[in-house]
Amino acid sequence: MASDQQNHLLAFFTAMENQGGVIVQDVPKLDLGLYIENYKGRSRFDRLLLIGQCSVPLCLDALKAAVIEAKQGKDVQRYRDAWECIRVAGPNEPEAQFDDAWVNATTKANKIFTHQLEAELKGYKNNLIKESIRIGHRDLGEHLESIGNLNGAADAYVKMRPDASTISHIVDVGRHIIGIMLQKRDWTGVLANVNKTMPPNMTAEEACHEQPYQKMVAGLAYLGSEKYAEAAKCFLETGDPKACKHYNDVASPNDVAIYGGLLALASMERDELQRKVLDNASFRNYLEREPQIRKAISMFVNCRYSACLEILERYRSDYLLDLYLQKHVSNIFSLIRKKCIVQYLAPFSCVTLDSMTAVFAKPGGSLETELISMIKSGALKARIDAIDKLLVMDSSDPRVAMQINALETIRSYEREALERVRRMSLAAADLEVRGTYRKGLGGGTGGAGGAGGLPGLGEILLDDGESGYGVEGLS
Repeated sequence: MASDQQNHLLAFFTAMENQGGVIVQDVPKLDLGLYIENYKGRSRFDRLLLIGQCSVPLCLDALKAAVIEAKQGKDVQRYRDAWECIRVAGPNEPEAQFDDAWVNATTKANKIFTHQLEAELKGYKNNLIKESIRIGHRDLGEHLESIGNLNGAADAYVKMRPDASTISHIVDVGRHIIGIMLQKRDWTGVLANVNKTMPPNMTAEEACHEQPYQKMVAGLAYLGSEKYAEAAKCFLETGDPKACKHYNDVASPNDVAIYGGLLALASMERDELQRKVLDNASFRNYLEREPQIRKAISMFVNCRYSACLEILERYRSDYLLDLYLQKHVSNIFSLIRKKCIVQYLAPFSCVTLDSMTAVFAKPGGSLETELISMIKSGALKARIDAIDKLLVMDSSDPRVAMQINALETIRSYEREALERVRRMSLAAADLEVRGTYRKGLGGGTGGAGGAGGLPGLGEILLDDGESGYGVEGLS
């Protein structure tokens, strides 16, 4: 029986891998039941299905929970998606039996309720009651979203805007639209609508209440767009974790700690990490929920780079099962690793490859290949001495820089001295340079006291009032 189950799982994950999916074979540190309790709404199903499709140890538990979660809602397609997975991964499980009765009943009920809401909305439009029309569009949009018709829901939410008359109405419209954009992974649309959740006429108290949601969704959009520095800034400014809990249909406070910490590590220097992350009073409350992130950042700030990377590697499997982070884990970890290597080499002009390997080499990996790649990409300014097995850092000669600076200072002094001599000669000859250069004779303006007071270019008035151009004997 166990052998059959293993064969089913092997066939399932082979198919997932062929479709380009991420397969996580290590046992994650998260507890599936406690983890999924952090979320509500449609995000719960999305996360369960992702874990079921990616995690070998948690596959069956996550897929069974996904089937149950789908049947608690009204989205028939989500049930079919979860059933298709568990049908292959665990055909002997009770959840692998297709529930035709539930599908038919739910589909019929969805159609009836959709027609009912559309009829009510038509009546509201005939009566020209703006508030009723707005509520009618909202109810229709929420229903269409719950059954998986995201495009129809987006259209209904957009039609709420003309009838939104208060700040709370405008914020409600913005949140609904952003919710659809997040599910469709339309990051540009999220960023285009995120500012609409905080109208300019909001009070300070209202703005403070809305800031966690705005910063969270903006951070997710920047993360999805691979703009890690902007995303880190948004997550670090999310604010109070208690307010963030109200938006766990998007992400949990634990997610904000993970996203903000990892992205800060990938995009900020050591002094910024200390000032903006570890010393950040509001974000410190998030880091308390994910102490491994705080510890990894502290290790990096204290130059313990191998310990920092080791902590992150222990939690890689957890991050690969995250709905928004999965596609970026490899890139983020690579950026952090390159930063650690560069920072480690900063104090040295020459390092042996053996010492580098002892600190940074992955099990069974070649650090030399990684260093060559960093050098070619310009991330590391160094060269490898293959004979002596050394990594030699490229650095500018400070003596050459000093000599170049000294020569430039001398030239500047010569130019200034020559200009002073010319002014003195003009004054000794009782000459005055007045006006500007004639067109075609010079580029700028000037007088006797500036660079424009060069003899032979300006109109020179003699003591007897006669004018002439040029002064012989002056240079």
